[in-house]
Amino acid sequence: MTMTIDPVAAAAERLRQAYAGAPVASLRDLLDPLDIEGAYAVQAHNTQAWKAGGRRIVGRKIGLTAKAVQQQFGVDQPDFGVLFEDMRVADGGWLGPGLLQPKVEAEVALVLGRDVADAEPGVDEIAEATDFVVPAIEVVDSRIADWKISFADTVADNGSSARFVLGGEPRPLAGLDLYSCGMVLEIDGQVASVGAGAACLGHPLKAAAWLARTLAERGERLCAGDVVLTGSLGPIAALAPGQHIRAIIGGLGTVSFNYEGAR
Repeated sequence: MTMTIDPVAAAAERLRQAYAGAPVASLRDLLDPLDIEGAYAVQAHNTQAWKAGGRRIVGRKIGLTAKAVQQQFGVDQPDFGVLFEDMRVADGGWLGPGLLQPKVEAEVALVLGRDVADAEPGVDEIAEATDFVVPAIEVVDSRIADWKISFADTVADNGSSARFVLGGEPRPLAGLDLYSCGMVLEIDGQVASVGAGAACLGHPLKAAAWLARTLAERGERLCAGDVVLTGSLGPIAALAPGQHIRAIIGGLGTVSFNYEGAR
């Protein structure tokens, strides 16, 4: 009797095992590299498993917001992943061991004050729903060995998410220039990446509007209290044990953390 393998369940299980062990092979044997629906099905499978295990969703992250990175993966859209409360690192705090091959990027984070009920929101609707804005650092990681990922790999792997750090001084959106705001990401006091708000899908609010529309198509929505990491403002940088990471974003201030080390 021939056994039929459920590729979604098999891919989800492979990724979950990697969290407690070592990076695993690409999912190419289970998912076509451009199988968007299959990849999100894997992500949803693990999201439900983690929720059942007690993890609490606190928001979403957006990835692949830079056109150059989209071209690298042969796609014409960003992707998203889920943020859980246990992924949060305190501003100025310490990130302990447990990651596999982490990297860091600086972003604008929105914290919503009300639900985004419109199925086709634009930037105005996102602005109206935003309670405050803070600078953020996202720590990304891949459960796929050597970061040799396809688009389906990173989507299935919860957008290659790991941890996030939010700045401690919330600012109202009114009066902020999130388009031309400059960003500097420092590692141990040395410049590791520079960028601007326009690098994030043309504007961080445009990225958030894309996310809200995409979630609506899937029967979900952004809700009051959600954290939205809108996407990187500049190139990603590798992270090594013992480093101090700080991001400065014009008009928003600073955010930082310390990386304690590997496993």
